[in-house]
Amino acid sequence: MTPTHFRECLDVLHWSQREFAAIIGRNDRQVRRWAAGQAEIPLDVATWLERWAARMHIDPPPVRLTTAEKAV
Repeated sequence: MTPTHFRECLDVLHWSQREFAAIIGRNDRQVRRWAAGQAEIPLDVATWLERWAARMHIDPPPVRLTTAEKAV
């Protein structure tokens, strides 16, 4: 997984690097290094993150409708 793809997956999931670090129980400094390309992203982390990002594409969260959209 490239650092760019890593950041794209986090964006799809609406997770910050700090939130992701907390979710997987890693130091946020390490996650920042992965995102910057300064350290290799472990295969288990990359695989897990890609699965979650793919799932978000298949089953996105509900979108909040505006007042105008609710009236239609």
